[in-house]
Amino acid sequence: MFRTTPTDLNSIQPRDLPRFVTRRLVVRVAAAGDTDAIARYVQANADFLQPWEPPRPPSYYTTEYWKGQVARDADDYARDRSLRVFLFDRATESHVIGVATFGNVVRGAAQYCTLGYALSQSTQGQGLMREALEDAAIPFLFRSMHLHRIQANYIPRNERSGGLLRRLGFVVEGYARDYLYINGRWEDHILTSLTNANWEPPDAP
Repeated sequence: MFRTTPTDLNSIQPRDLPRFVTRRLVVRVAAAGDTDAIARYVQANADFLQPWEPPRPPSYYTTEYWKGQVARDADDYARDRSLRVFLFDRATESHVIGVATFGNVVRGAAQYCTLGYALSQSTQGQGLMREALEDAAIPFLFRSMHLHRIQANYIPRNERSGGLLRRLGFVVEGYARDYLYINGRWEDHILTSLTNANWEPPDAP
């Protein structure tokens, strides 16, 4: 698994970052050349995703914002803080259709992270997010990053999200009131997790 030290962050190359090919997708960390495609994705799906996301500043929908965010994502992965991967149509690898973020990586006795994800309105109901997570991202988190638990939480009325997590094997662990500030209001969330039955300690302390 690629890791770097703070002194070599400027030397990170796209080949150093996770990239997976599934039946219909390329799932990978974004590179500098992807920022226009990401901006188009968030702009096209702004209204569709708004009920499920925190309030976004206007800059979030610009290429300039994503130039900075793509650099921060590479830094966060290199420093073992998070992993954000985008879902690209395999046929072209220039069209972003979704994103999955494994954030807040905690090591030590915990060895867990928190998963969030979103898929474009035009590709709903095709099993694409399940394909990206089950066939690519989650195995990498468990086998290469050596995480023991992935937590994922969803708003109770978001039945599509709950169904996806059940199909992936996530187990309900609790209910949190006023858990996240989403679309201008505090929302309750159902708390779920998936654990790594074959966990092995990471090489680094």
